[in-house]
Amino acid sequence: MRLCGHLLPVGVLLLAGPPGWAWVPNHCRPPIEAVCNFVCDCRDCSDEAQCGYHGALPAPDTPFACDFEQDSCGWRDISTSGYSWLRGRAGAERESPGPHSDHTLGTDLGWYVAVGTHRGKEVATAALRSPVLREAAPTCQLRLWHYAASGADAAELRLELTHGAETLTLWQSSGPWGPGWQELVVATGRIQGDFRMTFFATRNATHRGAVALDDVVFWGCGLPTPQAHCALGHHHCQNGACVEPHQLCDGEDNCGDSSDESPPACSHHMATDFETGLGPWSHSEGWARNRSTGGPGCPTWPRRDHSRNSARGSFLVSVAEPSAPAILSSPEFQASGSHNCSLTFYHYLHGSEDGCLQLFLQTHGPSAPQVPILLRRRHGELGAAWVRDRVDIRSEHPFQILLAGQTGPGGVVGLDDLILSDHCKPVPEVSSPAPGLLAPAPGPQPPGLQPQDFCEPGHLSCGDLCVPPEQLCDFQQQCGGGEDEQECGKGQTEVGGAPFLQALPTAGARQRLRGHSVPATVAGTTDFESPEAGGWEDASVGQLQWGRLPAQEGRGLGTDARGAVTGHFLSLQRAWGQLTAEARVLTPALGPSGPHCKLHMAYYFHSHSQGFLALVVVEGSSRELVWQAGGSSSEGWKVHTVLLGARCRPFRLEFVGLVDLDRPGQQGAGVDDVTLKDCSPTESTKEDAEVSCNFERDTCGWHTGHLTDAHWHRAKSRGPGYDHTTGQGYYMLLDPTDPPARGPGAHLLTQPQTPAAPQECLSFWYHLYGPQIGTLRLVMRQEGEAEKHLWSRSGTQGNHWHQAWATLHHQLASGAKYQLLFEGLRNGYHGSMALDDLAVRPGPCWAPDHCSFEDSACGFSSGTQGLWRRQANATGHAAWGPHTDHTTETAQGHYMVVDTSPQALPRGHVASLTSEKHRPLAQPACLTFWYHLSIHNPGTLRVHVEEAARQQVLSITAHGGFAWRLGNVDVQAEQAWRVVFEAVAAGVEHSYIALDDLLLQDGPCPRPASCDFEAGLCGWSPLPWPRPGGYSWDWSSGATPSRYSQPPVDHTLGTEAGHFALFETGVLGPGGQVAWLRSQPLLATEASCLRFWYHMGFPEHFYKGELRVLLGSARGQLVVWGVGGHLRHQWLEGQVEVASAEEFQIVFEATLGGQPALGPIALDDVEYLAGQQCQLPAPSHGSRHSAGIHHQRPVDTPRDPGSHTAPPAQHCPSPGHAEAPAPTCTDCHTTCLGQSSPINKHAGPPAPCCLRPVSCAATSWEAAVEPPDCFAWGCAWGQLPQLSDSSDRKEAGVTARVRGARRQTPTTPGATAMAQARQAPQHRAPCSPHLAGGSAHLLGLGASDKLRRNTSGLVVAGSWAAGAACRPLPTAKVPVPPEGRLETEVTWCHDAPEQVTGGQS
Repeated sequence: MRLCGHLLPVGVLLLAGPPGWAWVPNHCRPPIEAVCNFVCDCRDCSDEAQCGYHGALPAPDTPFACDFEQDSCGWRDISTSGYSWLRGRAGAERESPGPHSDHTLGTDLGWYVAVGTHRGKEVATAALRSPVLREAAPTCQLRLWHYAASGADAAELRLELTHGAETLTLWQSSGPWGPGWQELVVATGRIQGDFRMTFFATRNATHRGAVALDDVVFWGCGLPTPQAHCALGHHHCQNGACVEPHQLCDGEDNCGDSSDESPPACSHHMATDFETGLGPWSHSEGWARNRSTGGPGCPTWPRRDHSRNSARGSFLVSVAEPSAPAILSSPEFQASGSHNCSLTFYHYLHGSEDGCLQLFLQTHGPSAPQVPILLRRRHGELGAAWVRDRVDIRSEHPFQILLAGQTGPGGVVGLDDLILSDHCKPVPEVSSPAPGLLAPAPGPQPPGLQPQDFCEPGHLSCGDLCVPPEQLCDFQQQCGGGEDEQECGKGQTEVGGAPFLQALPTAGARQRLRGHSVPATVAGTTDFESPEAGGWEDASVGQLQWGRLPAQEGRGLGTDARGAVTGHFLSLQRAWGQLTAEARVLTPALGPSGPHCKLHMAYYFHSHSQGFLALVVVEGSSRELVWQAGGSSSEGWKVHTVLLGARCRPFRLEFVGLVDLDRPGQQGAGVDDVTLKDCSPTESTKEDAEVSCNFERDTCGWHTGHLTDAHWHRAKSRGPGYDHTTGQGYYMLLDPTDPPARGPGAHLLTQPQTPAAPQECLSFWYHLYGPQIGTLRLVMRQEGEAEKHLWSRSGTQGNHWHQAWATLHHQLASGAKYQLLFEGLRNGYHGSMALDDLAVRPGPCWAPDHCSFEDSACGFSSGTQGLWRRQANATGHAAWGPHTDHTTETAQGHYMVVDTSPQALPRGHVASLTSEKHRPLAQPACLTFWYHLSIHNPGTLRVHVEEAARQQVLSITAHGGFAWRLGNVDVQAEQAWRVVFEAVAAGVEHSYIALDDLLLQDGPCPRPASCDFEAGLCGWSPLPWPRPGGYSWDWSSGATPSRYSQPPVDHTLGTEAGHFALFETGVLGPGGQVAWLRSQPLLATEASCLRFWYHMGFPEHFYKGELRVLLGSARGQLVVWGVGGHLRHQWLEGQVEVASAEEFQIVFEATLGGQPALGPIALDDVEYLAGQQCQLPAPSHGSRHSAGIHHQRPVDTPRDPGSHTAPPAQHCPSPGHAEAPAPTCTDCHTTCLGQSSPINKHAGPPAPCCLRPVSCAATSWEAAVEPPDCFAWGCAWGQLPQLSDSSDRKEAGVTARVRGARRQTPTTPGATAMAQARQAPQHRAPCSPHLAGGSAHLLGLGASDKLRRNTSGLVVAGSWAAGAACRPLPTAKVPVPPEGRLETEVTWCHDAPEQVTGGQS
């Protein structure tokens, strides 16, 4: 069989495809050597599938990548210790030790590969290996993102490359690593033949962190493919590939067959690879020829040479200090005349920002050598890679090339593969210069680092002052002439195309400039007219670099930003590097900066879609993107301002750019007139003292911190986001999705403030909303003291603004200032935090309405004895108290506890805990709290309300357990009042009483586990499960704008203003993640009834959402009810009879039955009737329902015009025609239960339920109402006679007959049932339960229920005495809306078919 591609003639095979893609017919089967070689040999790129990256055909200039979203891309775990790599997702594991989100999507729906915590007692290593890869190009780079959770002892991470018999360690680190995902970039170099990559994670027995990998990318790894013809000037390799002219004889196999480096092509070049010696070069002290093997073991030491890409290869290396740089000298060359003597060399700068390599030209005039001229300078950290560079020299005199290297502590400078072109001709028989004769003085160096006569090394001398390095570039002038802010480590500019080259030639000349002749300039301003370029220094390693450019040479511009034809600006230019495509230019170390620090700049940017121009702030290992050009434009210069804000020292600014200078269209990028303004940390304005703020004008005295790349933003009300002040104004928002940020949190803080009174009250409004939100915390910093946590909230607080306040305590005598800080720490990526209407006033605040004790005791006082104390059990060694708190359900959470053991509190003695004063109440309120009693009898917990006098309102005496329990008291107080908790000891050893989560809400206290959600969640806990990174039920209303879909009205009030509990399942994704809403612990019961109303808003044909009811106890969990469906715009009633022999909790569980689907699940009017059985229809033959049999009834809510309400998800089979014989009752009954209630079955035989449907008449209709177990309603409830006009609506009467249905009389005295029907479309076909034209529902109303308004009008309920003879009720007058809905009263009589009438007006 003829193989595709590789057996075809080259002329047929190659049809001018782009590099990295060789066209061949589809369904090809290339030979093994063409698989996983970073080149798509097949049209569908199937030969590159499962190669450690995706096999999708990449666009030009795009890499091969694996994000682990679909599969492992061929990466395979080869661990042997039982400690292994697995593909995972934060949302897929209940207790995943990995990150809370992946790097690709930034959410917990994204995938990565990870290893879990090591639970063994021995060192273990997990190994993740790539498939066999082939033929990496010299430019090949592997980029990946890794996550390493901190632990007691750092794990070791290692990346190895195995090629033949040699294994190279490309990267190795034992940390510490920063928070979140960290990027790793490793150059592989040219690799011939097969190789593998292996990532190792090694743990010791004490490390408990997790390691994860994501977004593995191979950049520039494919060799060029054969081409029929090469571009003009390009070299045609022997294998048909094309390479650029400068790639000939550059020491790298760019062709793939080494023909560009063959002796015939490069015979006239003089190459030194240091394998056997220095060749024609000579060196001073400081340079040493060395190998990776046998090196000092320094982590920054080169791990391989460049020539052989092997640890056994040789190179030149130096660790010389700035005071004594290492010099490497070339032989003396003849004058080059009109030709270029070109030196290509590979350098290595790693481990220190002070590393520096300089290339000087030493010319020899007729009489004496001239002062060395700096031609190239590379400075700073360039990474653990060999970087190519080239210098072209034209000289009319004989000359030498000098390479000077120096570095700082821990740094290394290296050289390899020095290649001189054929026009570099040595002078015959030249003798070596006397030592020191040609050695130049140390070249230009960062400010203050040259040795001075009287200043310490590293200090800057200005006049009689020595400025330490930490005060350089700190935006505060120390020197009289501002030298410490003018120099700032300024780099050198360019001559003849090389970046930043025109340098001060000697230290002496530089010192003279320092002392006298430096002109005064505006600190922090750079117009790039000066050769020093304002201290901006290029750090590029690819084919682009930043350089100072005359305006006339600008691509299509012609002027600088000020319109000057003779001006200069910073521009992207071609370079000789071979690695990363983008170009980087950085400032020296800056800071600290103040909150008003801004960068003003002019820029231009014109590029293809792959190009970009951005500003990054570099702080240690973190890189924060603070600005990016909005899009390519050919309109010339633009002006922009970037707020940098308050930052710690040291930080650096970095412009990063990428354009394709070879494409047509004058592509390019440039920067000019860069000004740093108001950056001094002492800079202040009158607004800085404005703590009170509604954010309508600006942010007042508040500014954003830079904890991570997540930030607070001043936002305008729109869509689901709205402010508190007016609903249309501004507020401060922390939204992790806009822009996408990966950091764990953000700071919003003030400048230092002077207190106005010993006590001040800070009040504010906050908004915490979303299924996966974290913690909002208020902190006060005071000079000379530790941070004080004043207030915090965790988890969703509902889709509403809430008010909170905290008292600020000051010591006025000390004169110390204070600073306020709001810290937003997120738990995921679904939700947002907001702040508005902050206000400070003198005096203390009222006692808070909510207290979790997480940050403070909330002003509670335990008297002089101090028996109550705030504690957490994080260490596990607390003498007494619960193992976890109630707020966070972790050992790190806090609560208040009192030891009631005899030695701490004798029998009968009392320990009091008294609150601060609460504000007077305008209406009755409910105070809820959670308490925990020890297993051993602790005594009695008494609750008092103290207004004018103390009144006991609750007493709890019981043995405890392992659970927190909910207590509540009704409070009415027209004056300021306090709450007092008293612990009365019983004299029992090892006993205690604990309190947590106090909450004061308007309205009376609800019954246990019952809630209409109008004032909140009533003790139902929405804590994310599993924690952390789980999801929470929320609290909202139809009238509140939300980014999540939700019911338009609640069930309680039937209006937009009503509230409900809500969960949006679209955030779950696949993997079985759930969200729980849990009740308080409930006492054991033989039979109790749980009633509730639920709403599932899923699109039709998407049976995704599932709602379950679980009973949780010490024995485990039991599912007692469940439903899945897509009913739209309907509230449905559910009820379930529960029984438990021990204490238990009710759990509502929301989950998905399949792939992600957007849709809300809502709950309302949850009612728990302790000791009461649910009122279900009586089964025939005396059978009874078991616990868990559930009953659901629907009621409509308004729909959009043109929409229709789908019938319940499960139905009895349709008879198909009105006259058709009805199916047997047994079949119908069984089918209904089998479809609708797979969990719970009837204990006894089925009851008769299937009755014959009838045709729908114009003015009267009849219905066969089935028992609720079938979950189906007759067609008459789904259709109404068409009411053609308003007169019909006013006068037409409707009679409903219930034939042949036997129903139990409601046991609740005075109970009625109301039928509510909606007009259906004009269907005259026989009725069918599956007819999608409309629906009808039954509402049950007890005698004690209040009249409630629903969306269609008034619900009018009559009443009758239990056991009384059946009699018709008076006709109810109910308004009928235009859509034709009517409401009818129905009276059910015990065991007797009844005819009931309904009226309309």
